[in-house]
Amino acid sequence: MSKTGKIIQIVILVAIVAAAINLYLIYRERRTGVSVAVQPKVALDPDYYVVPKKLHPQDLKDAKELTKQPVWVRDGYRYAYYPYAGHSDFEHTAGTLGPIEKLEIKDVVLDRTPDSSSQKQVMAVFEKDGKRYAFPIGVEEQGNYTIYSDDILFIQDPHELYKHWSANTWKAIENHEVKPGMNELQAFFAIGIGSPEGTGMNNPRIVDFPNNGHPVRVTFTDGKATDIQQGT
Repeated sequence: MSKTGKIIQIVILVAIVAAAINLYLIYRERRTGVSVAVQPKVALDPDYYVVPKKLHPQDLKDAKELTKQPVWVRDGYRYAYYPYAGHSDFEHTAGTLGPIEKLEIKDVVLDRTPDSSSQKQVMAVFEKDGKRYAFPIGVEEQGNYTIYSDDILFIQDPHELYKHWSANTWKAIENHEVKPGMNELQAFFAIGIGSPEGTGMNNPRIVDFPNNGHPVRVTFTDGKATDIQQGT
């Protein structure tokens, strides 16, 4: 047999052996049920795609844009408001803004800062129960403004921003209740800001909510409320 013929025979033999090995592996996989693990697809939380609009006010004129549409409080029971009659009565707190409380801002004004001769408060004025109140949304000093209303208020209806939430979830939020299965943001919308216990990095994660004097202790497992207790 020629040298070329021997090479061809070797190539054919190698191909036959490779095919046999492949066939054996397929057969063994089917017999044993062993297969390559398929990585599960990770479903991204729709909340991550919600990007609320921001006003980015740079001065008093910009901040007055808040009077042109309703606004909603982002962090409930965090920001104090004061009686307002031409100026804010900073010595007497009237209350704290509630979670997702809807407000109609009537005006944005400059007011004095207690114990400061140079700084002024940027105050958002609103009406409640027939009376006027105001809360700080920034400061002004020597013509320079720092306005943080975007951190305090939504300028879009949260019901529309988070319309992917179920009707039952929104009902619980409006009733200021935390229900099993709610995530932390939904709990914040229901009963205001909370503080995690420990480092806050644990799972389960425990969060204490002051809830305007009616504390609630919630355990979140994998991001969902699994245990809800009245706090102390």
